[in-house]
Amino acid sequence: MATVFSIGRMIAMVLALGLGLAGCGGDNPEALLASARDYLAKNDPKAAVIQLKNALQKNPEMSEVRLLLGQALLRTGDAVGAETEFRKALALKHSAELVVPSLAQALLEQRQFKKLADEFASTELTQPAAQADLKTSIAKAQRALGKTELARNALQTALAADPEYGPALLIQARQIAEERDFDRALGLVEALLVKNPGFADAWKLKGDILLPDRKKADIVMASYRKAVELRPAYLEAHAAILTALLQNGSLDEATKQVALVKQVAPNSLTAAFFETMLAYARKDLKRAREAAVQMIKLAPNSSATLQIAGVIELELNSLIQAETFFGKSLAVDPEAANTRRLLAMVHLRSGQPEKALATIQPFLKNDKLDATSNAVVGEVFLQLGDPRRAEEYFTRASKLEPKNEKIRTNRALTLIASGRDQVGLAELQDVAVTETGTIATMALISAHLQRKEYDKALKAIDVLEKKQPGKPLASNLRGRTLLDKKDLVGARKSFEQSLANDPMFFASIASLASMDMAEKKPDDARKRFEAVLEKDPKNVQALLSIAELKTRAGGTKEDVAALITKAVNANPAEVAPRATLVEHHLRYKDFKLAVAAAQDGVGRLPESAELLELLGRAQQGDGDTNQAIATFNKLALLQPGSHTPFMRLADVQLIAKDNTAAAQSLQKAIAIKPDLIEAYRVLINIAITARNYDEAIRVARSVQKRSPKDPIGYQFEGDIAAQRKKWDAAVEVYREGLKQTSGVGLALRLHNALVSSGKAADADKLVASWSKDNPKDTAFRMALGDAATSRLDFAAAEKNYLAIVQIEPGNPVALNNLAWATGKLGKDGAVAYAEKAMALVPNQPAFMDTLAGIYSDKNDYNKALEWQTKVLAIAPQNSLFRLNLAKIHLKGGKKDLARKELEELAKLGTKFGAHAEVATLLQGL
Repeated sequence: MATVFSIGRMIAMVLALGLGLAGCGGDNPEALLASARDYLAKNDPKAAVIQLKNALQKNPEMSEVRLLLGQALLRTGDAVGAETEFRKALALKHSAELVVPSLAQALLEQRQFKKLADEFASTELTQPAAQADLKTSIAKAQRALGKTELARNALQTALAADPEYGPALLIQARQIAEERDFDRALGLVEALLVKNPGFADAWKLKGDILLPDRKKADIVMASYRKAVELRPAYLEAHAAILTALLQNGSLDEATKQVALVKQVAPNSLTAAFFETMLAYARKDLKRAREAAVQMIKLAPNSSATLQIAGVIELELNSLIQAETFFGKSLAVDPEAANTRRLLAMVHLRSGQPEKALATIQPFLKNDKLDATSNAVVGEVFLQLGDPRRAEEYFTRASKLEPKNEKIRTNRALTLIASGRDQVGLAELQDVAVTETGTIATMALISAHLQRKEYDKALKAIDVLEKKQPGKPLASNLRGRTLLDKKDLVGARKSFEQSLANDPMFFASIASLASMDMAEKKPDDARKRFEAVLEKDPKNVQALLSIAELKTRAGGTKEDVAALITKAVNANPAEVAPRATLVEHHLRYKDFKLAVAAAQDGVGRLPESAELLELLGRAQQGDGDTNQAIATFNKLALLQPGSHTPFMRLADVQLIAKDNTAAAQSLQKAIAIKPDLIEAYRVLINIAITARNYDEAIRVARSVQKRSPKDPIGYQFEGDIAAQRKKWDAAVEVYREGLKQTSGVGLALRLHNALVSSGKAADADKLVASWSKDNPKDTAFRMALGDAATSRLDFAAAEKNYLAIVQIEPGNPVALNNLAWATGKLGKDGAVAYAEKAMALVPNQPAFMDTLAGIYSDKNDYNKALEWQTKVLAIAPQNSLFRLNLAKIHLKGGKKDLARKELEELAKLGTKFGAHAEVATLLQGL
């Protein structure tokens, strides 16, 4: 999969945090304090930290020790620990003039810009040096918050306190550089370095100013390295070096630099961040994920680190985890357009365009979106089935980036979706021919396959093969296309060619195994996966595929579980095999085994939302509602942007008969996904159960208000009235709904309400008007026929089924149902209708059962028995078909044969829905 996020963009979000070290000593506090000062003077803050912590063990109330410890921790990169010590120093009444500037620096390095500005922007210190230091930090914070004027004011205050204050002059130089007056900015920095050659911040800024000039790359790197030489724990300078190395692809050098950072600040966010980015750059996504875990621990509320973790999960196609991280990142920084765009991409990839639309709503009000954002909005509308709006956004994107192949490809796909096939295919063909990559070519192949234009797809696959010589993908796609053409020989040859290019290309291995299974050669299929395991014993896909083969071969649940467990043990850090094991136990209702497997998985992978959800389901199945509720609450915390945990919670709470809590969970789900119809449905049922009909109606009307053109809200309200037998009210609501929108469901409900209220004439008028307005509609007639059949009104049923057959002569279900109704009326033609249905769908047991019943009603026992015997040969486990056989025996006077069948059915007890009828028939014998 293509990289979804640039290294440069990720690196731009690096934060400078860290954790310190601890130690102990044996001298008195004053001696330890003096020793610490000596270590700090020698630029050894780690040793100073040890001495200062030892001093605090002797006397924790020494405010000066707290101050120095904070300053030492700050120099080791532990800004969090430093803040703690500075605040303790203030609590011990140490001079604010000495503490506050350092505390401001600690907040700055944690990127707690708002916290710093809110707490200290109005603070005034009396000592000029302290005032200049504090106001410089405030200026940096306000700049980071985008408050340019406030930053400028703070900087002026700093320089007024001390016109020669170096850090303030550096900010001034940076501002000048941002105005692109690089020579003047560089002149200011050089002047500072003449006065103070050991000014590490000035060396760093010199590198920043020269960075845009590629010819000065050596000077830039030398400046950054000088800054690090002067201040070994200068994490921003380390970050600048690493950024340059990673962007240049100098991964070996970057590895050495990360090692240096880990030496001076082993527990810093900078170390964790660049370790993550280095693994990402090497495409070692598993290692990147592991490093990201440490990064998140150090900065759990940083929108940047959460976003990067989400990008890694997206690359790994772990969509649930990616959604979780992006959701948390967006909660921290709702204005982050890139995070919003990435979250929408996750929703699209997981087939949730409605959620994607909710995510990108702020984009719809912004007519100055960049090309990528416009393209994402276009893709959202494309998946929602609105090609007109999709084209609008893709067109905007293509104007902003006319050479962007992906955007041009999406625009072509939009034209195809909107019905302009030839124009879209022509544009797609043009992009495919000229593109340097394969996006358009793949889209062209997909478009032809969807239209079943297999020969054209094969030609496009030839183009792909030329662009990717020696790669397995083109041959695999050719094999799949030939399979669709029923060319099994050609398909097998293509899959084998794919594996000749890459023997471990699993998609082709799986396709060949599937062909083996279709040819009833399960041993051949198994050997293919075993061959993969010989080369890669831990291959998850192969291990799980062998387990699936065992299932299909009728293996015991224990044998299959053992095979899945083998995959788990081989890949303990993978979610897929653990989830498969839990689902296997759930399938067989082995809830205790499912709970154990899920608990083991969550213990190993606590951040896996998928495993947490499976654990809750297993606990629910095991009857442990309290634990299930606790688990789904954890899931809700892990997935703050998902409605699923709250729906799961509501299910369990309803089982626990806590309807109030269930209603609250449903409301939370609706707050996340306002169009969640199932949540409204359950809320209405809860209100009806409590006989709170006003609340039920209120919920139904809220759905109507939200979506006035959607029939479901009117169905809800009308159904509430119908359930209470208030037919006039039901009729009124259904009619109002039909004024707003045309829906078969509403029309059927209105018809039923009219019939139930004794207004048969009005019901007939509705049928006539509906049929006139919708002459080709058969769904309405089918539902009316089924309803008439259920109330044994076979004349009405026949009328409706006959109307369907006149519109759709080849509708097998309508013919079958017409045969049944006609037979019950004793009319000729029933057998002919049934035989026509079976000719359209051969060997359909339900249709054969209908014909057997018709012969039985005609007292043709032998024919009825012949057909019902065929039915049970195809579906021997179907108890309803066996009951019909008993009825045929009874009609034919074969009471002993009927009793035999009925007694077997009676053993099923209440497991069989028609058990009462079985008992009645037995009593009558």
